[in-house]
Amino acid sequence: MLIRRIVLTKSFHHFRFFSHSATAAVLPDLDDFPKPDPKYAETIHAVVRVTSGKNIAAKERKAGRVPSIVFEQEDGQHGGNKRLISVQANQIRKLVNHLGRSHFLSRLFDLEVHPDFESTDIIEKVRVLPRKLRKQSFRWILAARFIYFNVLVHLEAGSDAPLNVTFVRAPSSALLKVEVPLVFRGEDLSPGLKTGSYLNIIKRRVKFLCPADVIPPYIDVDLSELDVNQKLLMGYLRVHPALKLIQPKDHPVVKIAGARVSDQNDFY
Repeated sequence: MLIRRIVLTKSFHHFRFFSHSATAAVLPDLDDFPKPDPKYAETIHAVVRVTSGKNIAAKERKAGRVPSIVFEQEDGQHGGNKRLISVQANQIRKLVNHLGRSHFLSRLFDLEVHPDFESTDIIEKVRVLPRKLRKQSFRWILAARFIYFNVLVHLEAGSDAPLNVTFVRAPSSALLKVEVPLVFRGEDLSPGLKTGSYLNIIKRRVKFLCPADVIPPYIDVDLSELDVNQKLLMGYLRVHPALKLIQPKDHPVVKIAGARVSDQNDFY
C-alpha cells in the first residue's frame, strides 16, 4: 500500500494541469525547453500618439516612426485599455530582420513609453508581445488584402518598412494566443530522408494558448526517427505542459514523403 501511494505521488508531481484559473501557479521547470536568445533582449522605445488617422499615420512614417497600438488582452483574443503609440522604424526593422517575422511575433519585449524620444521620463513600462506586424514590399503588393495566421501583410513598392505594429501587454497572469514557429532538426539522421525521400513541411507555425511567462520562442521538431511515409502530428510536439494547443491534435506538421516522380525517372 505504501509503494502504491509513492507511485501516485510521483505521477501527480510529474503531470501538472493548467487552466485559466491557475495562471499564478508554480510552473514546471523551463530548462528542457527553448529559451529566447538574450542577444535580442531589447527594450522597444515608444512615444505617445494623441490621435489616429491616415494623415497622422503618414506623417509618423515620414518622420521615421511606426504608428502602433498597445492593449490588454482579454479572453485570449479581445483587447482593452488601448494606448496609441509610435515606435522607431529603424529599431523594428532591425529586430524583424535579425529574428525573422515569425520569431519576432513570438517573442516578449519590454516596452517603454516616453513623452518624446529625447525624454528620459517614462509614462509606462510594460512587457509586451507583438501581435500584428504590417510591412510593405513590392513583391507582395497583390497580397494587400490577405490575412494569414493573424499577421496582416501590406506592401509598398521598393520598401520593406513596417507600416504599423500591434502590441499586447503580457503580465505574468496573462494567457496569450501565440503562433509559435517550428524549427526542424535531425534531417541528417532521418531514416526516410537517407533513402532519398523528401521532407514535406506542412506547418511552419502552430497556435497555442500560452501563459505569458512560458511563451516559447520556437518549438523544436525532431525528425531523426521519421521513416518513409511517416508524419508528425501537432499533438506530438514536445512543448511545455502549460501550453494548450488550440488547433486539432491530429493535424500533421511534417511528413517524410516518397521520392518525387522526377527523381524516380532519373534511374531509367
